Amino acid sequence: MDSTVNSEESYDLGYEPSSSSVDQNDQSPTETPGFSIQSVDSFPYCRTNSEASGFSEATDENSSSETASPLIWPAMKSPRQAVLTRIGMMQNKVGDQDPLDLELEMMKERFSKLLLGEDMSGSGKGVCTAVTISNSITNLYASVFGQHLKLQPLHPEKRLMWKREMNCLLSVCDYIVELIPASQNLQDGTPVEVMTSGPRSDIYINLPALRKLDALLLEILESFEETEFWYAEQGSMSEKSTRSGSFRRVVQPQRAEEKWWLPVPCVPHGGLSEKARKHLRHKRDCANQIHKAAMAINSSVLTEMEIPDTYIASLPKSGRASVGDAIYRYMYTADKFSPEYLLDCLNLSTEHEALELADKVEASMYTWRRKACLSNSKSSWVMVKDLMSDTDRSDKNHVLAERAGCLLFCLKQRYPELSQTTLDTSKIQYNRDVGQAILESYSRVLEGLAFNIVAWIEDVVYVDKTMRNQDS
Repeated sequence: MDSTVNSEESYDLGYEPSSSSVDQNDQSPTETPGFSIQSVDSFPYCRTNSEASGFSEATDENSSSETASPLIWPAMKSPRQAVLTRIGMMQNKVGDQDPLDLELEMMKERFSKLLLGEDMSGSGKGVCTAVTISNSITNLYASVFGQHLKLQPLHPEKRLMWKREMNCLLSVCDYIVELIPASQNLQDGTPVEVMTSGPRSDIYINLPALRKLDALLLEILESFEETEFWYAEQGSMSEKSTRSGSFRRVVQPQRAEEKWWLPVPCVPHGGLSEKARKHLRHKRDCANQIHKAAMAINSSVLTEMEIPDTYIASLPKSGRASVGDAIYRYMYTADKFSPEYLLDCLNLSTEHEALELADKVEASMYTWRRKACLSNSKSSWVMVKDLMSDTDRSDKNHVLAERAGCLLFCLKQRYPELSQTTLDTSKIQYNRDVGQAILESYSRVLEGLAFNIVAWIEDVVYVDKTMRNQDS
């Protein structure tokens, strides 16, 4: 196949045309394991909950998410939109062993798995496309970042795998559009209103933001290529250190039990230089802001998802019985409700206790909301007048629902690595909206990566402070 065809096909896949993009000696694997196996300490839909990707492949070094963003919506056609058409045209080229042809065949197989809902047997037992794409993004994240536990650049092959396969998965958003009214003039100058297609508003706003956060997180990892600190296995001695590698810090309350498999950061005698400490503080602040932004996007997407009927049917009849008498009395009798004070009094010691409380508070909140709606089931005009007045806000169920929402929000802020609640898991499981599934899973994995980076930086800062105090 001549160079002209190779250049055209590589551009359709999102590659920049170059000689390396058609390397005949490419030794990248052509098949990967099935779907992921969750780690021992993970919860369903946790931030990092698997170790192998069912949608991963080694990538060419020229693939990049910046070269062809799917959320750029000009009048011209997106380069990746030709990929699906080209895949269909390549069906008869079985004997051609060109690397790009093999690439197209692998992409065709991946999209077939997505369309069949992870069930290649054809028995119709697969899950819906939205859940399949959500699982694929989660598994890809775990495959790329699952074993990355240090402040250091991501391996080049892993980085290229992440970019290329995320581009492939996110390309689905190119076809999720909505009709927007627009004005158009006919040849005689008569203005008419027509409906034009454009990107759906939630995807148009959130997906570019998530892509930017993704790039910033990889940039933070790349900034630690040359560092004054290094890592040693837990309890071992580093080749550069004369001290025991046992400075592992309990960074957050939910890390009460030490995770022995995590590598331990080590610093030289006297600690890090002022320049290195300033760099750590700056990157920690950046990662913190990214974590908050990803968490906000994830929360907004989950809020927009429909509540499954199965969850509504499982709600308790009494919110008081769900949260318990002690919490109910404080929420109902306190003149000035303080969720932070209530959490301090509860003294939660494990992530399991925090997640259990979150499930109970969330169930009670929806129980009280439902009762508040039932109590206001009046005629339409009376209901409108009541909603516009302040009388409804004094309703007991309305007040309790608002306070339960505040308590749930503070609980998630205090335990940012908390697993998905029962409601969130149900929403993801029964969701049928592909766009929402992509935004939710993408924001969730970025939230987890940002949290991990902050924790790794906090570890190094703590070790540096400990070393300087010991030498002083």
